[in-house]
Amino acid sequence: MNSRLPLVIIIMLGSLAGLAGCGNAHPSPPTERVVATTGMVADLAQRVSGGTVEVEALMGPGVDPHLYQPKAADRRKLEQAALVLYNGLHLEGNMTELLESLPRARAVTATIPKDRLLVNLDQPDPHVWFDVSLWMHALHAVEQAMIEAFPQHGDAFKQNASKYRKELADLHEEVRRELARIPPQRRVLITAHDAFRYFGRAYGLEVVGLQGVSTADEAGLKEVQRVVERIVQDKVPAIFTESSVPPDGIEAVVERCRGRGHQVSVPAGRLYSDAMDRPGTPGGTYPGMVRHNVKLIVDALQ
Repeated sequence: MNSRLPLVIIIMLGSLAGLAGCGNAHPSPPTERVVATTGMVADLAQRVSGGTVEVEALMGPGVDPHLYQPKAADRRKLEQAALVLYNGLHLEGNMTELLESLPRARAVTATIPKDRLLVNLDQPDPHVWFDVSLWMHALHAVEQAMIEAFPQHGDAFKQNASKYRKELADLHEEVRRELARIPPQRRVLITAHDAFRYFGRAYGLEVVGLQGVSTADEAGLKEVQRVVERIVQDKVPAIFTESSVPPDGIEAVVERCRGRGHQVSVPAGRLYSDAMDRPGTPGGTYPGMVRHNVKLIVDALQ
């Protein structure tokens, strides 16, 4: 009997260790951690943070927020974050109900004046970041949300936000100057989906999208033919694919234009629309994303 006692003790100790390990399977969330849905929103939080708090983007390069389905791991990240920042205006279509149910979640578009929002079929167009002056309102919302969540860093957040606000104001004027180089008769921007209307309004381009405001609205033959007619009629020189939208629809338009005797070019680079590029790349920041798009558009239409 006594010879078996050590074995029993070993088994009991092993069981206790296993229970302790189970208790640590989901460690306590960091006290200073922000989760943002898209790269554009994460960029705002990172610039306001200045490295003071951890910021993570839920959706990476090439991910379409209109269609994104949150996984169980995503839900845990959102629920455990000290602050959740999302675009709002139903950009994150499949996540809207979840995001609105989180007590620590804030929509960065909440401070944009309602009269500056574009509306499509009674729904606000969510692609506000294409007007840099509107995205400055989102910066203010992020600044306020982060000060509320982490008041001990309030002074640093205010300084960082002020510096970024000046950078965005300069970027807004830079975009105006660059796009002014496109001749008036060529200022037609045709893209894979209707994400650039704020861009067109702010910087003086007519925007035509193959798909609707949401990529959930698939382009049928009628939409393809509508775009083809416009391109052939106005001899539009170039149309654009997008990094987060499959190129099939644009390729169909090019083929039909060719059948009508009009060669329309498609630039080798893609526009960043609903997602930025990888961190560390030129399109991996919001200003870099904007500059990439502007250069691509000016070079193709000028």
